Amino acid sequence: MQLSDKHEDTTTKPFAGLRVLDFSTTIAGPHCARMLADMGAEVIKIESDGGETMRTRPPLRKGCSTVFGQLNVGKKSAVFDLKSEDGKEAVRRLVATADVLVENFRPGVMRRLRLDYDSLRPVNPKLIYCSISGYGQTGPSAELPAYAPVIHAASGYDMAHLAYQPGRDRPDYCGIYHADVVTGTYGFGAIASALYQRTVTGLGQHIDVSMLESMLTLTVIELQSSQFAVKPPPRPMFGPTETANGFVMITVASEKTFQGLMGVIGRPEWITDARFSSYAPRRENWADMMDGVEAWSKRLTTDACLVALSTAGVPASAYRTIKEALADPQLAHRQALSSVEDGGGSFRVLNLPFRMTGADTSPGETMAALGEHTRGLREEIGLGDVAPIPSGKT
Repeated sequence: MQLSDKHEDTTTKPFAGLRVLDFSTTIAGPHCARMLADMGAEVIKIESDGGETMRTRPPLRKGCSTVFGQLNVGKKSAVFDLKSEDGKEAVRRLVATADVLVENFRPGVMRRLRLDYDSLRPVNPKLIYCSISGYGQTGPSAELPAYAPVIHAASGYDMAHLAYQPGRDRPDYCGIYHADVVTGTYGFGAIASALYQRTVTGLGQHIDVSMLESMLTLTVIELQSSQFAVKPPPRPMFGPTETANGFVMITVASEKTFQGLMGVIGRPEWITDARFSSYAPRRENWADMMDGVEAWSKRLTTDACLVALSTAGVPASAYRTIKEALADPQLAHRQALSSVEDGGGSFRVLNLPFRMTGADTSPGETMAALGEHTRGLREEIGLGDVAPIPSGKT
């Protein structure tokens, strides 16, 4: 039984009735707004007539990007020229009807367009305006250009990660954009908090989310170690342990798991060995301990190692590809993926990673075409079909 099965007729969307204007591009802002859409908000993605850049990112089917779909499914799409007076007037009229605005332009862009928080607050004092940027809205670095890989380097994250790679003296290449996802998630949390506060004050507010500071939150131990002298162990504490046909990750983070692991590898005497009997000497002698573990694991297949470790309550996993992880029966049980449709056909997207007994948090079923909702929104706000609609859109 899933958590959501505990309540019948769980169809409520927590943010149903809220309207969100999403001016964001690439990953951080769209990820934030996609979460709002999954929670039931009407999210209107504002784009230029060429569409935002992620629409062209592979995988592409019939010109439709599934990466763009993963980040924007369930949103409406409207095309407005923000440099024109007609486009700005359309935004102001939509703002008057909106609850939340999300943008991740470089600081100063929305101000120059006269669409910044101070300009729009008189239009709607209840508006919650969320700005996501590399370094924050003010300060000596505020207007520097920034993307996730730059923030990974600037935050110290890449060098902290390098310290756990023995024999390496060059930082890793960046392919997975942690800074975007974590910053978008913080933006979502801040917006939810501001919505609750508005029920008390009746007023909106400006939220300033910094990618740099968001990324630093991932370095919990390293941030503290940077302030005090902490001697690192001669071997990183968590890394691949070789098996007869691959590698496993084994985590020893408590006395119980340490004792269980010593039983599994046939070294119960190490539980009272002065080198390993408590955390401090165990950390100093980590390499010796893991050499003993690996002497055991190399004689077994990965599957056999995992069975033995699991039986003893030792946290462990094989090193899997994303494709292998997505085939995990646990994700099928959790219904972690949903099938959605766009102009290229169907594809799967990841659902929000939490379930609620009284709410539906599943994503929308379709991906809007560029400008699909422009005409309807213009009619709603009393502008009519003045601006040209992209060819083939309605």
